[in-house]
Amino acid sequence: MKKYFPVIVLALGLLFLGAKLLPARASSPYDLAGFSRLPVLLNGRLKPLDTVARSSLLVFQGRQPVTTPSGLELTPTEWLLDVFFHSELADSYQTFEIVHPDVLALFDLKAEDGDGKKRFSFTQLDKKLAELDRQFQLAQPVEAQTRTTFQRAIVQLYGSLTAYQRLKHTLASPETDDFLGELRRFEKLLPTGVAAVRAKQSGQPHDTETAKAMLELGQRYLFMAESTNILAVPPDSTDAKPDAWQSVGQSLLGSFQTGAVNSSVLAYAGLGYAWRQHQPEQFNQLLALYRTTLVKPFGPKLTKVEAEVRFNAIAPFYASMTLYIAAFLLAVISWIKWPDELGRAAFYLVGLAWLVATAGIITRMWLEGRPPVTNLYSSALFIGWGSVALCLVLEAIYRNAIGSVAAGLVGFATLIIAHYLSLEGDTLEMMRAVLDSNFWLATHVVIVATGYAATFLAGLLAIIYIVRGSLTRSLDKATADALGRMVYGIVCFATLFSFVGTVLGGIWADQSWGRFWGWDPKENGALIIVIWNALILHARWGGLVKTRGLMALAVFGNVVTSWSWFGTNMLGVGLHSYGFTDAAFMWLTIFVASQLALIALALRPLENWRSFKPTAAPN
Repeated sequence: MKKYFPVIVLALGLLFLGAKLLPARASSPYDLAGFSRLPVLLNGRLKPLDTVARSSLLVFQGRQPVTTPSGLELTPTEWLLDVFFHSELADSYQTFEIVHPDVLALFDLKAEDGDGKKRFSFTQLDKKLAELDRQFQLAQPVEAQTRTTFQRAIVQLYGSLTAYQRLKHTLASPETDDFLGELRRFEKLLPTGVAAVRAKQSGQPHDTETAKAMLELGQRYLFMAESTNILAVPPDSTDAKPDAWQSVGQSLLGSFQTGAVNSSVLAYAGLGYAWRQHQPEQFNQLLALYRTTLVKPFGPKLTKVEAEVRFNAIAPFYASMTLYIAAFLLAVISWIKWPDELGRAAFYLVGLAWLVATAGIITRMWLEGRPPVTNLYSSALFIGWGSVALCLVLEAIYRNAIGSVAAGLVGFATLIIAHYLSLEGDTLEMMRAVLDSNFWLATHVVIVATGYAATFLAGLLAIIYIVRGSLTRSLDKATADALGRMVYGIVCFATLFSFVGTVLGGIWADQSWGRFWGWDPKENGALIIVIWNALILHARWGGLVKTRGLMALAVFGNVVTSWSWFGTNMLGVGLHSYGFTDAAFMWLTIFVASQLALIALALRPLENWRSFKPTAAPN
């Protein structure tokens, strides 16, 4: 049994992934999967409604499932259908996260009033929206990095509620219970109605009631057009420019000129009617007919849209995260029992998790048409991916489970960071103009991110050395020497990539802004990483530190790199300040404090170390 344990573990890992790849069973008579694959244009990118639903819920409540007041759990697509077509029902769902006590007091709410003591419905917030707007107007002029926690919570909630209102006005007017019936009446009125309005405007005799009805509908559709940024009405050709896509409100305003309601608008109204009236058969038939109209003009683009839906459902990075945890546990246990078998099983799982993450990153590159690193979210994915790749190389060479332990830790940690970064919205966002260069994204950004990954990995290996050496008796001289060689080699690798990536960044800056270097905070952060790695190597070469000092310096490399990666963005200044996240400051502070504590642990007198005594103390 022990002999075949690694193969059994690998087989279980493959079975786990196979289950993730299987399509989910249909739990509804409605073709929810088909609806989720419908394309819309949002923020310059064609995306499926599935992504709209999932990313919206992550922003609103930090998770994707929705629980109704009756306890029924809805999928993101079911929730979005209710928001589109049954908004008064969707208003009762507790999907807005509020944890700040002063914000709760603003709405006369208590934590106990919410789902999970932190999620509340639009209905619960509706009566105090005017006060929320007043507080937002006070907080908005304040620079993001100087806002109080209350102001940040207000801005966050205001943004969520604004986005929710946009969703409600995307495909139908929430002011009517029968949008399809309204559109049919509107289309019948168009010939005489437009003439009546024109006659009224020119002071000629006209049908007062008809003109009044048309003007009221025009105001309603104008409000719809101004209330959403989701463009759901496609042009007739896939070659049309992005601005050829329209919102439902814009298309209806255009009906005053064309004399007819767009077929896509009518199709969505029909879907809404079937959804409200609980008619799944009619819903599915109409959906199938509408999708056939999209295949001819948008066939190639629909392939990507449908692939994105499958990608969202499979969630490869969550699967990879689970495998990293399992690999970490097996690798740690291998230091106590069955070192060869458990160590090999952990190595197999790390390799499997890395391949899953690789497939996920490649899929994102194909969907976005970009190199792997384009924003903070993708940088977390890539840094974790690069670090695990180096860990696999180390484990293949040394076969002592240290590489697997480090891979499990860094893989899981970076994917957790990526998950929290995904709460900011769509992770496949369009590029900012200054970054819109695939060449430099594929060279400077990838190389400098590889330098980040290597520096973090050196710090993590150093942490393993310090913890095992000072808190356990498991660090023998052979393992300590191996760790020393690992950290030294990785620091050399990190120095090279950090230096080359920083120089390439200067060349890109010269092409973009006309200067190679401007002492921008982000530029300074990249330079500090290069200097710190060079300092570590010179201190080692000059004999100023031995193995233990090397480890302490490598741990501080984590602080330096985290500052360059996240800290410089929090300053809110400089040409590179395009990744500010309010929540990151607390976690960055905690992380830095933990690294300083580990350095202090490394600097304890040698007699306090529980394992063998390193040859020399750091200077």
